[in-house]
Amino acid sequence: MDYYDIFISVLASTIRLSIPLIFTALAGLFSERAGIFDIGLEGKMLGSAFAAACVAYLTDSAWLGLGAGILCSVALSLVHGFASITNRGNQIVSGVAINFFIAGITIVLGQAWFGQGGRTPQLAPDSRFAPIILPGADAARDIPIIGPLYANVISGNNILTYLAFLAVPFSWWVLYRTRFGLRLRAVGENPGAVDTAGISVAWLRYRAVMCAGILCGFAGTYLAIAQSAAFIKDMSAGKGYIALAALVFAKWKPVPVMFACLLFGFLDALANFMQGKQVPLIGEVPVQVFQALPYVLTCVLLAGFIGVATPPKAGGVPYTKER
Repeated sequence: MDYYDIFISVLASTIRLSIPLIFTALAGLFSERAGIFDIGLEGKMLGSAFAAACVAYLTDSAWLGLGAGILCSVALSLVHGFASITNRGNQIVSGVAINFFIAGITIVLGQAWFGQGGRTPQLAPDSRFAPIILPGADAARDIPIIGPLYANVISGNNILTYLAFLAVPFSWWVLYRTRFGLRLRAVGENPGAVDTAGISVAWLRYRAVMCAGILCGFAGTYLAIAQSAAFIKDMSAGKGYIALAALVFAKWKPVPVMFACLLFGFLDALANFMQGKQVPLIGEVPVQVFQALPYVLTCVLLAGFIGVATPPKAGGVPYTKER
């Protein structure tokens, strides 16, 4: 395998591994731009993965699985909204509670329903999102440089992969070119001014967390019935926290969020590629070193060592209407 083939292989793996991060980071973007910190991204992704896998297995339909994943995630978002918006509870505690609850309930229900140690049965190919072969991909495969890039990276992905990259410009348009986006950003900076203008702060924030729930539903569904063929306990593996780090690193902007997620995806792909490989002047490095890189970078970013990221001014602060 020459160096270009290695590059194509790692690039294709980077894109596949970045998709749940992109969806989840965009979910956090909508929520946090409205002033609601969402530590529960991890739990919503895991819960939607479980719901999607269960429904896809029972109905043999990937689309019904996607619908179930979105419904589960939106329901969890509404619980988070009820705790932090309606009852003005601590947003961090609410998000962490969702993560713990979902981590436990998915194992309990999976064991009770399927008896496979907390996982769901293997899905048939018709119950998953299949790769989409774009026109001319096979014919272009032998064209130097461009052919492998088109055939192996651009083509051959499932529909959720393309939707993830389309979600980035769509999120930018919603946030910066629509009245809803303007109000959403305003409520995250100065909810008092929004309330004075006669706009419901609570309703805006509820819509923001529902948008976050929809996007987390896509992320969880991708994990369970697109990237994998079953739900496995704790299969989100900290991706919600990594997406949160990417969001902070990108300073809450949609396009930088995508590139930050691709960076984390690349580190994950590199870890997979370097298993059993020799590193010049060092020799074979334990694979755990490479597997730890995304989490090390997450800690570095969240600690604020790379640049200064200023969150929305009203983020994490319950809004109390002045009388």
